[in-house]
Amino acid sequence: MNATISRMPNRTHPTRHTKIAAAAGVAALTAGALWFTDQAPYPYAQRRLLDIQLPFLTKTDLDSMLQPRAGERILELGPGTGLQALHVAPQLGPSGRLDIVDIQQEMLDHVMTQAERGDISTIHPHRADARELPFEDHSFDAVYLVTALGEIPEPERVLSAATRVLRPGGRLVVGEFFDRHWISFGRLHRMADQNGLHFTARRGPSLAYMARFRPCGRTAATRG
Repeated sequence: MNATISRMPNRTHPTRHTKIAAAAGVAALTAGALWFTDQAPYPYAQRRLLDIQLPFLTKTDLDSMLQPRAGERILELGPGTGLQALHVAPQLGPSGRLDIVDIQQEMLDHVMTQAERGDISTIHPHRADARELPFEDHSFDAVYLVTALGEIPEPERVLSAATRVLRPGGRLVVGEFFDRHWISFGRLHRMADQNGLHFTARRGPSLAYMARFRPCGRTAATRG
């Protein structure tokens, strides 16, 4: 009897498949809730929903794809309430800089208020259209958007503008979650190809993913 018991599998810890299924379930429930409330641009009155870390688009996922480093200058498009910005900016150190662009002044003001409370002085806000970025060519080491690309009309132009401001070897990270403005990875990949961006990595399933690209033909001594 003891030998039989000793060979029985330990089921006290969830398996990898169980964890994935649970995360997928949470993603489906969250998507269903957001589907009926989502607008573009996302209204400031509903800003509390923007503070939720979505499955497969967590801060850890962003760190893995964006790989922020001290001293870099990075751009976030559509920062919302600053869930990602307030996490990324401290990683850039005192010599680094995070620029944020949003069409809604209320969102920018909200992020800056939170940054002041957290003693973060390296975030610089810009009220602008992401299709016409007010920056010189090759200004940034990386650009990222999390659940923002599909909310902007003409996303192809957004990718074109992002490519223009990236430095040689720069990274573009796009995070998408299933809602009314969701952009499939296939569509994103096609738009990236059209704008001279080379796909390098992806995390997450089709309905909630992050993808990283680099400008084609540019090289630098950076991590893949």
